[in-house]
Amino acid sequence: MRTKLNLTEGIFPMPVLMVATYNEDGSVNVMNAAWGTMQERGTVALNLTETHKTVKNIKARKAFTVSIADAAHLTEADYFGVESGNKVPDKFAKSGLTASKAECVDAPVINEFPICLECEFIEYQNNEYGCGVIGKVVNITADEKVMVDGKIDMTLVDAIAFDPYTHGYYRVSERVGEAFKDGLKLK
Repeated sequence: MRTKLNLTEGIFPMPVLMVATYNEDGSVNVMNAAWGTMQERGTVALNLTETHKTVKNIKARKAFTVSIADAAHLTEADYFGVESGNKVPDKFAKSGLTASKAECVDAPVINEFPICLECEFIEYQNNEYGCGVIGKVVNITADEKVMVDGKIDMTLVDAIAFDPYTHGYYRVSERVGEAFKDGLKLK
C-alpha cells in the first residue's frame, strides 16, 4: 500500500548549492539554492527567480560560482538561504566565511566550501515550466583536504543534501557502490 503525499519538490536528495556573485560595490553575495543541477556536461542550470539579488548580480557581472555545501558549514549555508541579499547587503560578512576571486570568472570562491564550479553566464530562461540561470562551467577547483591521489574523495567532502519533505539537511558521505559497474552483475 502507498500513501498519497502533498505536492512538493519531491526529489531527494536535492543539492545544497552556494551560488556566489559580486555585488555592485564588489562585496560578496551568496545564496543557498536547492533547485540546481548539471544540464549537461559543462552546463549548470539553476532554477532562480529574477527577484533574487544573486540573479541581478549574475546578469550584471556575467559570471557566478557554485559551491557544494558541507556539514561543517551547515549553519552558514542555511543562513544564505534564510536571509536575502536584497534586504541585508552585507550578509556574507555576517557569516564569518572568507572568499577569494575566482581564477577564470568575475565571481568569488567561498574558501570554506570544498568544491567550486566557476561559471560564465549563458542566459536567463523564463517560461511557464520554470525559470533560471544557465551557465557554462569553465573551471572547477577543490580544496586539497578533499583530494586523494589526484581525485576528489566525496567522503571527505561531507556534502549535505536538502530533504523537501521535512525540510531537513542530510549528510551525503558514504560510498555504497560503483556506478556503471554494479549493475553489470544483472546483465
